[in-house]
Amino acid sequence: MIASHYAEPLKRTLAGQANLLAAPDDGSETVARLSPGDVLLMLDNSRGWAWGYAGPNRLVGYLRSEVLGKQLP
Repeated sequence: MIASHYAEPLKRTLAGQANLLAAPDDGSETVARLSPGDVLLMLDNSRGWAWGYAGPNRLVGYLRSEVLGKQLP
């Protein structure tokens, strides 16, 4: 499969503490624990869940949209 383009992630800070989860489900495995001020490179935000990657290892996962803070340049 050939992708004609890729999504440019939006940089969003976190307004509160959050678990980065393996799936968009509160019972899903925790991939990482994130702190207020950490940055999520968000690729999607729908149905109450933001999906993207965060941290120095750029771990991929989901977190609740309500914890998202301001957008960075």
